[in-house]
Amino acid sequence: MDWSKSKSIFIIVFLILDIFLYSLYLNRYTEAQKVEVLGEKTIEARLKDDNITYAELPNIETAPYLYGSVKHFTEEDLQILNNNEVTIENDTKIIVNLKDPIAIEDINNPSNYVEFLQTNIIDSPSYMLWDVDEVNQTVTFFQRTNNRTIYYNNHGMVKLYLNTGNEIFKYEQTLFIDLVENEELEELWSPIQVIQLLYSKNLLKQDSSITQVKLGYSTLVQYTQTQVLVPTWEIRVKTKNDKEEEYFVNAVEGKVIELQLDQTKVEDDEE
Repeated sequence: MDWSKSKSIFIIVFLILDIFLYSLYLNRYTEAQKVEVLGEKTIEARLKDDNITYAELPNIETAPYLYGSVKHFTEEDLQILNNNEVTIENDTKIIVNLKDPIAIEDINNPSNYVEFLQTNIIDSPSYMLWDVDEVNQTVTFFQRTNNRTIYYNNHGMVKLYLNTGNEIFKYEQTLFIDLVENEELEELWSPIQVIQLLYSKNLLKQDSSITQVKLGYSTLVQYTQTQVLVPTWEIRVKTKNDKEEEYFVNAVEGKVIELQLDQTKVEDDEE
């Protein structure tokens, strides 16, 4: 990659981000005022009344924005792929059809994929198991950096395709490179503020349990080759009917966001 060209792109992105920051600050202040008006009871008391439980919450007060470039795969990158049938889509996605499908004993056990990832995936330690779809016979891994997951980004994931015998016969890979942390740390919404936000929007149901609150990243600004990633809280909830739900909140701005592989939607809070 031409580092001088990449450096110029990052400088432009930094300037654009500065414009965002002030508006984010104003929006964050407005949101904070909204969620504080829940009545006389504290959020802890209200959760207790509705039998909504949560485990110990992480104590992360600040985190930086991230900047990353989309990996363009080369013939040299493909040397580890063991003469399988390989297609490169738009220079940024590897699509591999395996000549010899590889069986996975327990598709829900992350450790069963380690050898496959090490053998077939470029920069394999950068990925973590995210979803096993037994209906569509797919397994999805999201890229991570500094042990923080990059949620639902088409440019940072691995997707495996299984046959009816739970054998991997095809996979796809995309990859972020040159991930750089912004020098300035951003003040984050605390986990209890995020829980209060979800509660105020009636997203937390009675008799449910918040099973995980974790910090990762999602896309804030997307360009063709460069993206800005914002700290994002991931909240997992189990309802009284044992249904698993997941929510994502922009940890800087305090916005509930709907993440999908094709787009990131920020909810309209105008009421």
